[in-house]
Amino acid sequence: MHAVIDAIRTEALFASNLQRSQSPTPELIRAAVNSTVDRLGEARCAELVAQEFGEHPDCAIGRMRWARNAVRLAFT
Repeated sequence: MHAVIDAIRTEALFASNLQRSQSPTPELIRAAVNSTVDRLGEARCAELVAQEFGEHPDCAIGRMRWARNAVRLAFT
């Protein structure tokens, strides 16, 4: 179950407006994840990730790596 929750959180952070260049704190990451899931829902977050990978795969890979690492750090 933990892997599923991490995947949802990662997709939500990916779909959020938060940027790596902002050097967000764990608190900001958690807030962005929660507000994005509340606003869009889990399915829409996944749809936006898929759309971005389809349209901009070169950029999406870096954002997904950042989102995955940020979620791991913020939710440990």
